[in-house]
Amino acid sequence: MKTIFITGASTGLGKATAKLFQAKGWRVIATMRNPDKETELKDLKGITLLPLNVTDVAQIESTVNRALELGGIDVVFNNAGYGLVGPMEGYSDAEIARQIDTNLMGVLRVTKAFIPHFRARRQGLFITTTSMGGLFSFPLSSIYHATKWALEGWSESMSFELGLHNIGIKTVAPGGIVTDFMNRSLEVIAHPAYEEASRKMMALFNADNFATADQIATMVYEAATDGKDQVRYVAGEDARALYARRNALGNEAFRGEMRKMVFGD
Repeated sequence: MKTIFITGASTGLGKATAKLFQAKGWRVIATMRNPDKETELKDLKGITLLPLNVTDVAQIESTVNRALELGGIDVVFNNAGYGLVGPMEGYSDAEIARQIDTNLMGVLRVTKAFIPHFRARRQGLFITTTSMGGLFSFPLSSIYHATKWALEGWSESMSFELGLHNIGIKTVAPGGIVTDFMNRSLEVIAHPAYEEASRKMMALFNADNFATADQIATMVYEAATDGKDQVRYVAGEDARALYARRNALGNEAFRGEMRKMVFGD
């Protein structure tokens, strides 16, 4: 029986992935900041809940050790993260640091903690949730994009060194997901100089075009099991359509189209 270790499993894509892998016969270690509050996953056979805040270095070490005591880990799914949206001018230093600490440093820390285990076994796979926002950019989300672009580049570079030890690394880059992300996992920063632009930007979020968490979880399962030497998986029809459009137009033409769509000029 294979085992997957998941961060950010309390809701949305993380929870959907835990349920899918459990249904497929995998052993699942589902981590979240407050596992005592989880009411659904705790009753599913084969799922173990452990506490994990990816910004807490000591807790990462202890939770990874506890997970490894339960047996070998085959896949680590780095999913914990949130979105910081708004103009750069409105961010405090603490808000910028928190976004980078969670979305980027959290992934690096968890991955680094598992590399010796995978290297000793000469097998293992890391999968990270990035975003279509790691492939191209929207206005008024610069720090969020900075973290997601960083994860895409980092994963591609890591594929070379991890490949020396038969370890894989992949990214799943979804578009919009029909979850409570807009309410629970999105931090919106306002600034009076950008009110109209922010209003136009937020109006573009249309849940009718989003994929479900279950649909994206299916892509995570595909990435975990297809055996391909492939780093990037673009997930969701909206993400695939926009990515194809960007590639067809080229970077600068696509940027101009995006500016016109949001700001009308």
